[in-house]
Amino acid sequence: MLLLTVAYEEEKEQLIYKLDMMIKHFKCLGMSIGISESIEDKMHFIKIICDDNSYSSKFKDKFNLYISNILYDIVVDEFGKKDILNFLSDTYFFLKSDEISKLRQLSIEALRGSSRIIDEDSIYCLNKKNTIIDKICNCIEENKMININGFITFRMKEFKEDLECIIDKVVEKYMVEREYDEFVKLLKYFVEIQDSKIEEVNIIIKKNGEYEVRDKQGNDIFKDFISDLQDVDNIGTSNIEDVIISGLITNAPGKIIIHCIENSINKELIETIRNVFTTRVEICSKCEMCKKEKIKEKTNKSRA
Repeated sequence: MLLLTVAYEEEKEQLIYKLDMMIKHFKCLGMSIGISESIEDKMHFIKIICDDNSYSSKFKDKFNLYISNILYDIVVDEFGKKDILNFLSDTYFFLKSDEISKLRQLSIEALRGSSRIIDEDSIYCLNKKNTIIDKICNCIEENKMININGFITFRMKEFKEDLECIIDKVVEKYMVEREYDEFVKLLKYFVEIQDSKIEEVNIIIKKNGEYEVRDKQGNDIFKDFISDLQDVDNIGTSNIEDVIISGLITNAPGKIIIHCIENSINKELIETIRNVFTTRVEICSKCEMCKKEKIKEKTNKSRA
């Protein structure tokens, strides 16, 4: 049974390779697919067929999805060659040329879905990618023949908005990270130009994610960090973390020891402290302060 005919003008080795991989994939699932290729007036035709025993509605859906992913890769390749650089240069003209080059590569990786980091941004990009694949899948379901050159020419406008949304998300993430890096550099500068006012600061993270801030002798010094604040009673968790950072920057301690880091809820706070104070930061989980906190946790559990 004929599933689909794919036509193209120029040699596309990657297409043939991916079709071969598709055949192997379905063979592992116990489904038989074959291809036959012919050339007419420089136009290549690939007919994709399967035996009647393998064909079913479920098989057809899997086949259409697989082919859609192959065509999506071709769309991204074409978009990457012609449009990404122009889009970045026109939309983000205020960026430097080396930043544009870097963002072009990051955009291609995002469009291909090759990021190994699973976060809000990567999920957004993946959803946009799936939206495009769904559109391609609908096109395949409506046609028994796909001319790749015509498909790219006439369908690219339909995909362009979603592709550009992915690039916008990449740039947005890059700008946030750049601003964070500049912020960290500024804080590091403030720390480096002033004398240390405290020899050692201990940050103990409780089981519920709250913080205690103590000096080398174990005295609570958090009150010193907030001594200039008037509305102390209304300090929320996020403000407490801001106060800790501010207090550390102001006092530039010679050593910062973070205890019970496994209780940390806000990993960004720990990362910022590490990035700003670098070699001054130590992580501890076995000292007396850590043991006392763990004893408190056990006591609270037994009471509960």
